[in-house]
Amino acid sequence: MNFKKSIHFQCQGSSNCCVSRGSYGYVYLSKKDAKNLSLNFKMNVNDFLKKYCDKTNGFTHLKENKRNKQCQFLKDKRCSVYKARPTQCRTWPFWKENMNAKVWNNEISKFCPGIGKGKLISQVKIKKEIIKDHNNEKKMLYEID
Repeated sequence: MNFKKSIHFQCQGSSNCCVSRGSYGYVYLSKKDAKNLSLNFKMNVNDFLKKYCDKTNGFTHLKENKRNKQCQFLKDKRCSVYKARPTQCRTWPFWKENMNAKVWNNEISKFCPGIGKGKLISQVKIKKEIIKDHNNEKKMLYEID
């Protein structure tokens, strides 16, 4: 998506991004994400991983609530680990795969009520978020076991 203009975005607290939908299922964690979350729970990383995570194709991800497909850390439509939330959560909705105009207009803006609301997010800020998410994904590829 070519951002010649800034985008209005402000989280509306819908928690839609915390519930699996099709291919957008897992919250993947880098080692840094796992460490931050484990510190939040005052646990060592290995104990945190055993209790709260699974692996799929070698990638570590948070377990999701099988009953309602929502993140296990979502409590009353709020993130209970907000300050330690993973990079993938911090950079939403500004992921490279979302920045295609067709995806943005036909999926993301219909799914996320914060699109088009609130303050203007500059093209520079959006690019920084995309880069953060991309760099985190690259780290995870090197960390795969």
